[in-house]
Amino acid sequence: MAPHPVQAPPAVVMIRPHQFSPNPATAIDNAFQSLPDGTPGEVARAAYGEVTVMAERLRDAGVSVHLYEDVTHTAPDSVFPNNWFPTHSSGQIAVFPMHSVSRRSERRPDLIDDLKSRYHVPVVYDYSGLEHDGLFLEGTGSMVLDHVHRVAYVCRSNRVSEPALQRFCTDFGYHAFVFDAFDPSGTRIYHTNVLMAVATDYALIGLSAITDARQRRRVRGHLEATGRRVVDLTMEQLTNFAGNAIELQGRAGRVLVMSERAVHTLSADQLAVIEASSTILPVDIGTIEHAGGSARCMLAGIHLTPRTGGDIEEVQEVPDPGLVRPG
Repeated sequence: MAPHPVQAPPAVVMIRPHQFSPNPATAIDNAFQSLPDGTPGEVARAAYGEVTVMAERLRDAGVSVHLYEDVTHTAPDSVFPNNWFPTHSSGQIAVFPMHSVSRRSERRPDLIDDLKSRYHVPVVYDYSGLEHDGLFLEGTGSMVLDHVHRVAYVCRSNRVSEPALQRFCTDFGYHAFVFDAFDPSGTRIYHTNVLMAVATDYALIGLSAITDARQRRRVRGHLEATGRRVVDLTMEQLTNFAGNAIELQGRAGRVLVMSERAVHTLSADQLAVIEASSTILPVDIGTIEHAGGSARCMLAGIHLTPRTGGDIEEVQEVPDPGLVRPG
């Protein structure tokens, strides 16, 4: 019997990048991207350092971190693994079709094999072949999953094809809750996880981005029906990545991981709702945020059951001798 699903996983996968830069191939529909200062080498080293420190902070909080190196050395968005695979308490893993050709090399069979050696994984669903039919579904970027109530919240974009979404929901037992969301310029929000985050007792969401009043009421009502308090984010907070957060299980309780930039935008009332249920763990990832994603995008949650009853072993970290570490 599969364990009862929880919203906050105790372990995550992170990818440490070696050739990080904002991806021009994805900037077409990702309005959250911006150009960083510094030479390409300086930017790459800064991103490498931000991932290293973030992993250390998560481990200090009691979260198990499987930290892998970017073996491609060419994938600019490798730091965002949640887009190409999620895991589920049933032991299932999905591998997803990516919209941008430049991102498809991020998929790592070796990473999946390593997880299978550490956790009980009876089946892997590989949907990547749907790319040949022009169908896409970018993981827990495109979908914000309520693991407890089996709901996939999805805002429409060219990163989501509804046939692919329906196939995932059928295979994994989720109900798709689809709606439309836009930024102030009228551009569709490219990934649902920059709009909202679902935690155990609350949900962060920029309701004003859902311009259709009926859809907005339905989304809010559905979140509240699952027993969650809704923390309504402003558009300014969304553009500072306050919606791009993830709740994890730490040593002393649940933690909400979000960027320092995002935390600084929250009001006292919003903080009170969050802190009644989880401790905020702010991370400094200002360089990586130039690529249009933030803390949640960097973390692929591990909802799987370990093969042993003891502590989860950490992945051995093998630094790249060709890359100069910051500091």
